[in-house]
Amino acid sequence: MIDGVRVKKLKVIPDERGRLMEILRSDDEIFQQFGQVYMTTTYPTVVKAWHFHKIQTDNVTVVKGMIKLVLYDPREGSPTKGEVNEFFIGEHNPLLVRIPPEVYHGWMCISEQEAIAVNIPTDAYNREHPDEYRLHPHKNDIPYEWARKDG
Repeated sequence: MIDGVRVKKLKVIPDERGRLMEILRSDDEIFQQFGQVYMTTTYPTVVKAWHFHKIQTDNVTVVKGMIKLVLYDPREGSPTKGEVNEFFIGEHNPLLVRIPPEVYHGWMCISEQEAIAVNIPTDAYNREHPDEYRLHPHKNDIPYEWARKDG
């Protein structure tokens, strides 16, 4: 696991009215601080990658559909420099993944319907000076191919 990445298995509590799933609590070991909460969607087979933040930590989960979340550690001096982590998260595997600053991340929707992701970053988005640094999703030096791995 990339240094600083944490994973929380989420528990779904169903009853005759529906279901409830706590995502992140202020008393969780994984919690750092609150910046904002936002929802983003991804259509089937679409790749949303690569980016990282210098300041904020992301806390990503998926509440509808499934994604393949991929992380890459380019950090000089990191004990996991060069490591790639792959997580399959969503309806069939409810996880919260904490992504530390300076770790590249992105995802691909692997479900047949739109995936709905929720992010709880530690800092609010700064529209004037975004803490976001991007690479092309396919043309870069990250040792990862987004193609499905059949077999």
